[in-house]
Amino acid sequence: MNLHTKTNNVLRKRVTLVVLAASLASMSYVVSAGSAGAASNPGFVLYSSQGYDHASVNAFNATKPGFTVTLNDNSTGPLMQQIQAEGNNPKWGVLWVDGASAFSQLDGQGKLLRNSVPKVKFNSLGLQNVPKHKSFTPTGLTVTGALCYDSSQITAAQLPSSWSQLTSAQYKGLVGMNDPSQSGPTYPMIAGLMAYMGNYKSGSTAKSVAAGESFFTALKANGLVVNSTNGPTIAAMEAHTISMATVQSSACYGAALTNFASMKVKYLNPSIALPSVIGINGKQPKVVREDAQKFVDWVLSPAGQSVMQTADPQGDSLFWPVIKGENPANSIIPPLSSTHAISTNPYTWGKLETQVNTWFDSNIVNGL
Repeated sequence: MNLHTKTNNVLRKRVTLVVLAASLASMSYVVSAGSAGAASNPGFVLYSSQGYDHASVNAFNATKPGFTVTLNDNSTGPLMQQIQAEGNNPKWGVLWVDGASAFSQLDGQGKLLRNSVPKVKFNSLGLQNVPKHKSFTPTGLTVTGALCYDSSQITAAQLPSSWSQLTSAQYKGLVGMNDPSQSGPTYPMIAGLMAYMGNYKSGSTAKSVAAGESFFTALKANGLVVNSTNGPTIAAMEAHTISMATVQSSACYGAALTNFASMKVKYLNPSIALPSVIGINGKQPKVVREDAQKFVDWVLSPAGQSVMQTADPQGDSLFWPVIKGENPANSIIPPLSSTHAISTNPYTWGKLETQVNTWFDSNIVNGL
């Protein structure tokens, strides 16, 4: 190789290195700019167990708010397990499930954004379910503990008139319910029954928990059938494995509106009021919290309420509204007063959820 050729090769290598460096710098700028853009407006992940959540997310995203809501849909139990597993590295931006006990726990851990309740006109149902620190928001109301029954198997006259009668021999093997570790509506029902059976007013809940454990132990001895969630429990009635079950009101009305015309509802005294609740992760960056607030505001708007009431017409859309001027979507939903619904304090009973669910799974679901 002569000197001239060697010099040219050196020059070409230097030019190539300069071009490569410039290209890398340009790519780095693009990535950095993209990352900065994403960080400034990333959107958030919605963790939800609601039957209308897909439609709600699609409708909201179609409004082109400048960010995208991504949905993680699952039953309440697995969602809460996921949130707890994420610990100090949360993926969720908003949680939307039935029952306030999960939110009271998150609020007690300092994980919820307080003062996040939209400035809307709640009716009395809504006002009753807005917490002191406004750290989560009621979006609708159903009833848990509705006695759903197949009228082709058992007549209204043959039904029990009280909870205690469910443990009598005439109903042996006929009664079903859901697993509170999987089904969001079920722990609030158990907590409400414990409070009622133990005549809980204030102070220690130990007496109420003991009374509830005694009742469910007797129910188990009488052949109680436990399935994971509303769907399998309703299916067990369709298969005539059981003839009645204590489930969420919307699940029973939904079955009656589809292909299960013999499905009816009786409300024992009491049933338990069950708000659908939405809350924002207060540990996310400010821009994520602001985006999340826009979604929560939209859910409580007329447009958001319309999607909630129409997107799952044989399921979760069958609720009592919490906004003034809104009415139930279907005439199958009776006046709430006919349900004998009572409310429990989620901050009192939320603290006991893990304890009660663990006992229930050990002694009722898996017990001999």
